[in-house]
Amino acid sequence: MSWLKKPSKVIFIIVGLALFGAVSLFYTTYNLPNPEEIANRKVIESTKIYDRTGQVLLYEIHGEEKRTIIPPEDILDFIKYATISVEDDAFYSHPAFDWRGILRALTTNLLKGRFAEGGSTITQQLAKTAFLSSEKTISRKIKELVLASRLEQRYSKDEILDLYLNQVPYGSNAYGIEAAAQTYFNKHAKEITLGEAALLASLPKAPSYYSPWGSHISELEDRRRFILRRMRELGYIDEEQSLSAQVAPKVAPRPISGIKAPHFVLYVQDYLTKKYGSDLLEAGGLRITTTLDWSLQQTAEQAIKDGVRRNSELYGGENGALVAEDPTTGQILALVGSKDYFAEPLPKGCTPGKNCKFEGNFSVATQGLRQPGSALKPFVYLTLFEQGFAPETILWDTPTEFSVGLTECPPVVDFRNENQKCYHPENFDGAFRGPIKISSALAQSINVPAVKALYLSGLDRVLETLSDFGITTLNDKSRFGLSLVLGGGEVKLIELVRAYSVVARDGVRPQEAVILKVESNNDGVLEEFKYEDKKVVEPNYARLINDVLSDVELRAPLYSSSLKLTQVPGHQVALKTGTTNDYRDAWTVGYTPNLVAGVWVGNNNREPLTSKGGSVLAAVPLWHNFMTKALEGVPLSTFPKPDAITSSNPAIRGDLVQGEFHDILYYLGRVNDPQFNNWEEGVKYWLSKNTVDLNRFRLSLDIPIIDNNPVPQAGDIQIKLNSPNNGDYMSDNLNIDTLISSKSQITKIEAYFNNELVDSRVGSFGDSYEYKSVIIPSKIEIQNLLVIRAVDSDGSKSTREIIIFRR
Repeated sequence: MSWLKKPSKVIFIIVGLALFGAVSLFYTTYNLPNPEEIANRKVIESTKIYDRTGQVLLYEIHGEEKRTIIPPEDILDFIKYATISVEDDAFYSHPAFDWRGILRALTTNLLKGRFAEGGSTITQQLAKTAFLSSEKTISRKIKELVLASRLEQRYSKDEILDLYLNQVPYGSNAYGIEAAAQTYFNKHAKEITLGEAALLASLPKAPSYYSPWGSHISELEDRRRFILRRMRELGYIDEEQSLSAQVAPKVAPRPISGIKAPHFVLYVQDYLTKKYGSDLLEAGGLRITTTLDWSLQQTAEQAIKDGVRRNSELYGGENGALVAEDPTTGQILALVGSKDYFAEPLPKGCTPGKNCKFEGNFSVATQGLRQPGSALKPFVYLTLFEQGFAPETILWDTPTEFSVGLTECPPVVDFRNENQKCYHPENFDGAFRGPIKISSALAQSINVPAVKALYLSGLDRVLETLSDFGITTLNDKSRFGLSLVLGGGEVKLIELVRAYSVVARDGVRPQEAVILKVESNNDGVLEEFKYEDKKVVEPNYARLINDVLSDVELRAPLYSSSLKLTQVPGHQVALKTGTTNDYRDAWTVGYTPNLVAGVWVGNNNREPLTSKGGSVLAAVPLWHNFMTKALEGVPLSTFPKPDAITSSNPAIRGDLVQGEFHDILYYLGRVNDPQFNNWEEGVKYWLSKNTVDLNRFRLSLDIPIIDNNPVPQAGDIQIKLNSPNNGDYMSDNLNIDTLISSKSQITKIEAYFNNELVDSRVGSFGDSYEYKSVIIPSKIEIQNLLVIRAVDSDGSKSTREIIIFRR
């Protein structure tokens, strides 16, 4: 171009640009502070977290800084090397800033479209921490570079590192290494170990996220070990030192500092940090109004303390957790992560995260992954209802081998077979009930029908249901099989409560909420609760589950003398429990249309509860105490009644079908199903030992019924039972009225109840004798066998057997 041929114009443009740059640089940096004047940062305005009324202060994040300046000789080399290794491993070799780091960060930020990496040296971080704000702007970055250069001109590298370690924030209002050491380890900086130094060096990058008292303990430990590895690679420590520091150091309990509902507050703080960043949260002077109901929270905390105290004495259970949610809004109303956030771990001297039965600052409600036992059964049956099955559908509760095609797992179950390839679950009481309606199987938490329901539903579809209802921890399908329905996966209490909230809400899933409003003095309202939901299942399927779980009569056989603890006077309550086979976890989730509460009890180290302290004994009483107080004065609300599921298939309708009895696969036409033969074998085996109580089921067609009192052949002893009849029910005692006749003298009569001799008579009773007796069995099962035996003078013997059910 022609103007390029005129040197005077080129020079003029260059000079102009240089002058403009110089003026801009001067304007940006003219009022920068003097590096000689490094002083404490200004006191910041605190952020306050309130309950849902905005009146009860739960926690105040103080703006004032905890800092104690210490001389260089009190800062151990371990601390310096750990910090350099993770923050700036070329600290001693580059000037104030590292162009390679800046270019690398610039490239990363451009690719990700956001500030993902800073590229700052330790000197730059000191300049920012001591003098500047955390805003991510070009002008602030220029100021940081200029100040860093001036700092390097004024101070040596060692002095800069000492200043940095006395200035940098470590979270929890601890500024500087001395405050951090005292805050997290209750010791001076000069007393900490290599492992502790690596932990402290992990914090400045994201103090809230990596907090030793927060929700990312595993991420903190990963970063701590990364620092040790880098120190080894850079030659600051040797292999032996690195190995000796691998065990996670024991952090001091978080100090009591006016915090209420600590596990809830930390859960909220974690949410806010992810959304707004730790800088705004810790220094922005925010006012946070949460969803917490302080009155309900106090009730929950007291219920957990009282319940765990009882469980400790009776069952060796040292911890408990509770979450309460409003299913109509998705708002968390109460959250208790342990019996006491501030209490020392138990037993004394245990190592947290390894062998402590109780760890107060670990929130089982939000962090704990525990097996839910039978608490997932409702979601399996709901998935089955979606496929056309009904609460009246009959499934057979029989000894069943679910591992098919393996010679070591025969179809006829032998419960002494402990081969790990085989899967033949038992029920909690060791009994099998034969044909049983889905409604009864769910309400009474019978295991074998639940496994069959999972098989019929399909594992993939059940996992999709659980995911739709809010369970996020069961995504790896390869880990699960039919045992999932009995607790073969791990869930979080807060998510389990969320899933039941969706059921209570008739299949509508509200967005989880812990925040009602976030306000800033400078920017007004940053966030405000807005109800959002999503329909995840047709309402009628959820209503079918609510109808079953709220039926007191249906669940009565399971809870027996504890039945009243599953009820709240004046309210319709649905309830489901869960207990792992080894009693490591006990759960209760119960709800009304307006309140869902879930309880977990057990030990942090997964040590089993003693004396078979399952959900009915250990968790239900705790839940009952909370719900009874929580619902005081609350108007009655009832669940909408579901529409009946209709089907042309009598087996789906719950009718017993004419002819020989079969399991459900037969009536579905799935005779080629891999499970068909094993399920049929279970039915045959059960029928060989038991009699079907026909009075409990509808009959689609007449079924031949064997006469309870057949006429014997000539020469046999005849035993005619007038009372009881086959299939009768009994309570505490049993009245027997029997007519025994023979051609010879009757000389001996015996009565057996469940193979226990309960009455015996010897003498000459003639050839016809009316035998009457009242027996009081030592133990009455759900299904019982009564046997009458008679012998005559000719040596002839006869036996009469009937089945009696417990009322």
